[in-house]
Amino acid sequence: MNQIIGWCNESGGAVWEYVEMIEGKGIWDDLANIWEIMQQSVERGIENEGIIPGGLRLSRKASSYYVKARSYRSTLKRRSMTFAFALAVSEENACGGRIVTAPTCGSSGVLPGILYSLKVNYEYSDAKILRALATAGIIGNLVKHNASISGAEVGCQGEIGTACAMAAGAAAQIFGATPIQIEYAAEMAMEHHLGMTCDPLCGLVQVPCIERNAFAATRALDAATYALLSDGNHLVSFDKIIQVMKQTGHDLPSIYRETAEGGIALLAK
Repeated sequence: MNQIIGWCNESGGAVWEYVEMIEGKGIWDDLANIWEIMQQSVERGIENEGIIPGGLRLSRKASSYYVKARSYRSTLKRRSMTFAFALAVSEENACGGRIVTAPTCGSSGVLPGILYSLKVNYEYSDAKILRALATAGIIGNLVKHNASISGAEVGCQGEIGTACAMAAGAAAQIFGATPIQIEYAAEMAMEHHLGMTCDPLCGLVQVPCIERNAFAATRALDAATYALLSDGNHLVSFDKIIQVMKQTGHDLPSIYRETAEGGIALLAK
């Protein structure tokens, strides 16, 4: 990330322009397809109702949350809709629907939840969202390359934490953040998920996974807002926090790394 920020400072370009330089202009067709699939997942998820397969008898919540959110006003409405959109994609995943791994199946609701909320509540264009998606993608790739996005390897911090960092960076960019503010938003989003265990009930990506997507989506907005209020200067860099996450994950006992043998998973036994 420090190298990317250095390029931005030297060239005057944005993070998304760095992505375009590396990937080529064809990246926008790929991202447009990804964004379309994300939107379809949200829209199916807020329409579908019923019990999620798997034996926990867990009911879908996205549809009812969306209906209730529409009756609210102002900030409460926007926040509630973000919950609904993130839940929608996570529930689609749990039911075997088509989703985008952003960065994983278990954390697939965070980024589309935020992006769809920004489109609906703030009327941002698809072009701006695609640029934010490019920024989110490079944040996720940095984590994947330098640490891990696998719950089995580093716990849920590697899944939800990374998804939150991606969404925070994307939201910050859409709201007009500088590259260093984007980096700060992503760093905070990861920092405050450090140590999160991966301990789903019965080994299913449902409890606590689905709720975690909704909460991480709103936390991403909080991180973006916090970064935008600052001048971007901060003590702990994104690169350093990713190394901390990696080490923390390796230090976690194996029962807290996607084995359903510890933590919340024990409540089912």
